[in-house]
Amino acid sequence: MKSFDIPDYYRSSIITPLKEFRRKRDKLKRDFTPTLLDFGPIRLLIARHFGFCYGVENAVEIAYKAIAENPDKRIFLLSEMIHNPDVNADLQDRGVRFIMDTSGRQLIPWSELAPEDVVIIPAFGTTLETQSQLSALGLNVEKYDTTCPFVEKVWNKASQIGQKNYTVVVHGKPSHEETRATFSHSKEAAPTVVVKDMTQTQRLAKYITGELPAEQFYSEFDGQFSVGFDPGRDLQRIGVVNQTTMLASDTQSIADYLKQVMTQKYSLTPDTVDAHFANTRDTLCYATNDNQDATYTLLNYPADFAIVAGGYNSSNTSHIVELCEEKLPTYFIESEQKILSDTLIRHFNGHTKQEGITENFIPRPDGRRPEHGLSSDPVTVLLTCGASCPDAVVEGILLKLVSFFPTARPVEAVVGEFTAL
Repeated sequence: MKSFDIPDYYRSSIITPLKEFRRKRDKLKRDFTPTLLDFGPIRLLIARHFGFCYGVENAVEIAYKAIAENPDKRIFLLSEMIHNPDVNADLQDRGVRFIMDTSGRQLIPWSELAPEDVVIIPAFGTTLETQSQLSALGLNVEKYDTTCPFVEKVWNKASQIGQKNYTVVVHGKPSHEETRATFSHSKEAAPTVVVKDMTQTQRLAKYITGELPAEQFYSEFDGQFSVGFDPGRDLQRIGVVNQTTMLASDTQSIADYLKQVMTQKYSLTPDTVDAHFANTRDTLCYATNDNQDATYTLLNYPADFAIVAGGYNSSNTSHIVELCEEKLPTYFIESEQKILSDTLIRHFNGHTKQEGITENFIPRPDGRRPEHGLSSDPVTVLLTCGASCPDAVVEGILLKLVSFFPTARPVEAVVGEFTAL
């Protein structure tokens, strides 16, 4: 895979070599077992796959290249480069300004932009409407377009099935930048509707079967269907694509469910199912699949709690958090700064969409604090992060956790032993 030129401060002298060591030992990526770092009183099980993916590294490289190549020009990003606060803050510190927020709300009027300005397209891609707006202003929309190739793969798949007269059902978060972009591209090739989850998919199915009146569809799916959408006509032949960062199991369940609905409605056989249901296969990106598979394997190992690092508005990270929460106490944090002490951690609750503080998050079977000694049982922590989280953030969390244990073995010794195997 291509090597990208990204700032060194996003790398880690601990995490990056560990990932490279695992990659060389498992080039076909068949081994999803975690990496165990045993410091004595605390053990860290680190997921096999996590952190910057191909699309993110490509986007980061292009963004910093744009800054380096245009020292005397104003530089704008359509919205957040990726869903990571450290990366976005650093870009803003370097003078990059965001035209829109993540929900698409305009922060800088189009009228303020000039043809000589530099505009960077984020990794999520953008809508055709925004592309047209930029082109009309005389801006070059191709030079610094960081759209992830796996997002473009979804657009291509939607176009392909649209050309075969299927309606496109997009599984994604309707307000997410990537889903908005995918919807924009898809509706040019086919009637398109967005479903956010299985519950909404089941409601869509009732319009397929005719259990609900077509008129009700327009209010129930307001803002989630293309212009001119006719439930009676456009739900006879469908195919499912997705926002690339959704849970693979959720997308598969939605596709399987809709396939079964179509099979029953039209009395289809395996040989005739494609008359009403397109074979789109999986349109998740490789990193989403790898990270989720690595998380499933990670959760097979007993541990006291899990820490998942990443931006709170990161879709792929939030799904990893959901998987971990099903098994054990899980703390979703942006960086080591959220670990306030050896007894307090500030973390994000994906259900309330707010941060909260948990006390005594590191279990103490004998009730003693680290400096007073621990029981004989080591604390075991599962550690992973999303695809937009730098290795340096994971390193910071590791070092902070280990620092709470005075008798812990030196980090250099533990990592050195592992990579020397």
